[in-house]
Amino acid sequence: MTKTAALRIRIEPTLHQQFIDTCKAQDIKASEVLRDFMRQFVAQNAGGKQAQLFRENNK
Repeated sequence: MTKTAALRIRIEPTLHQQFIDTCKAQDIKASEVLRDFMRQFVAQNAGGKQAQLFRENNK
């Protein structure tokens, strides 16, 4: 899969370091953890209320 988009967020330095340390301890890249979270979040929420409202407005 080609990665062509970037996401920049602002977080507390302490949280950032804890996250990086936790990922290193589990020998997994921080970016992969975030991509996995994003995939799960989309899968769980893609059919939510927003999608329902869009379908109702386009009948």
